[in-house]
Amino acid sequence: MFPEIEFERMKRLPNYVFAEVNNIKMEARRRGEDIIDFSMGNPDGPAPQHIIDKLKETADKPKNHGYSASAGIYKLRLAICNWYKRKFGVEGLDPNKHACATMGSKEGYVHLVQAIVNVGDVAVVPDPTYPIHSYAFMLAGAAIHKFELSFDDEYKVDEDLFFERLQKTVDESIPKVKYVVVNFPHNPTCATVRPEFYQRLVDMAKKERFYIISDIAYADLTFDGYKTPSIFQAKGAIDVAVESFTLSKSYNMAGWRVGFIVGNEKLVGALKRIKSWLDYGMFTPIQVAATIALDGPQECVQQHIDKYHFRRDIMIEAFKDAGWEMNIPNASMFIWAKIPEKAQHLGSMEFSKQLLTQAKVAVSPGIGFGKYGDQYVRIALIENEKRIRQAAKNIKKYLKTL
Repeated sequence: MFPEIEFERMKRLPNYVFAEVNNIKMEARRRGEDIIDFSMGNPDGPAPQHIIDKLKETADKPKNHGYSASAGIYKLRLAICNWYKRKFGVEGLDPNKHACATMGSKEGYVHLVQAIVNVGDVAVVPDPTYPIHSYAFMLAGAAIHKFELSFDDEYKVDEDLFFERLQKTVDESIPKVKYVVVNFPHNPTCATVRPEFYQRLVDMAKKERFYIISDIAYADLTFDGYKTPSIFQAKGAIDVAVESFTLSKSYNMAGWRVGFIVGNEKLVGALKRIKSWLDYGMFTPIQVAATIALDGPQECVQQHIDKYHFRRDIMIEAFKDAGWEMNIPNASMFIWAKIPEKAQHLGSMEFSKQLLTQAKVAVSPGIGFGKYGDQYVRIALIENEKRIRQAAKNIKKYLKTL
C-alpha cells in the first residue's frame, strides 16, 4: 500500500477563515439569491483606457511574446524610482540596485521572505494583519511574534504605544528579532501613521539590528487631506528597509498582477536572485503598460480616490441610519467597523454569517485577520451607491431582529 504522505508546511497553515463565509456566499448565489458583496478588496471597473491601449499596442508586436526579465524591464524599474521621486520626494533610488518589479505585491512579498528568511528567524507582525504578512514567514520556517495594533477613533496609530510594545517584544525575543512588518494605510484596520513614525522605526531598527518590510499598497487612497508617507522619507531607511506597492488599487489593475519592491540593495538583490530561479517575469506588454501607468497622466488615480471617498461617505451615512454607527477612516478602500453593540456577543464570524444569511450582505470577519480583530468586520467599498443603500436597508431589518 502506498504510504500516506504528510505535507508539513500545509499542516502549519490554518483553515482559511474567510472560506466559511465564501462557501455560504457561493451557495446563496447558486440558489439565485442577490448577495451584496463587501467581503473582498477587489476593485470594480476596468483599468484606465490609456493603459489598456498601451497593452494592446505592445501585445501586437511579436517580439514582446518571448520570455521577459524576471526583475522587470529597465523602463518599468526606472518608472518605479521616478514614482518615488514624484510622490514622496525620495532621491537616489537606482533602478538596477533598489527596485524589482513583481507579480503583484503579494508574490513579491512572499518571494522576498523566502529569499531572506532562515529557519528559526523571528519576525514581528502587529495584529490584526493581512494574513499573508504573517503566513509568508511561517511558511518559510520563521517564528512570528505579535502585539496589538492600537489606534484612536480617527484611525490614527497610537505611536508611543506601538513602540513601547515593539520594544518589549524585541527585548523579550530569543533569538533576536530579525524582521518587523508594517503596513500603512493598514489592511484591515485603515490605521495611518505620520512621517515621524518611520524615522523612529528606522532609528530603532539600526539600534536593535532588524530589517523593516513596509507595505504601502493603499498609499494613493487617502481622503480629507491625509497623505501617506513612505519609509524612505526617513533618514537612513535605505540601510534597513524595503517597501512594497501594487498597481491593483490605484489603477484598477488587480487582475494584471503588477507590483514592486524597492529599497535596501541586499534585500532587493536577494529577491531578484530568487525570482531569477523561479520565474521569467510578467508578460512584457503588461510591464510596458504598467510603465505608462506610473509615468503617464494621474487623473485616473484621483478619479478612483474620489469614487472610494464618495462611497465611504454614503456608507457611513446609510449604515448609521440603519443603526450601525462606524468611525470614519481617512485612507484605504475599506471601513474597519466595530460590530454593532447589540451584536457584539456574536463575535465577528457568527455576525458575518448572520449578516450574509439574513441580510444578504457579505463582509470579512475580523477574526480572520487576527485575535485582536474579533470585535470588528472589514467592509470593502466596492459596490455602488444604490447597492450600498440597499445593503443598509437589509441590515436595518436584520438588526431589529436582535
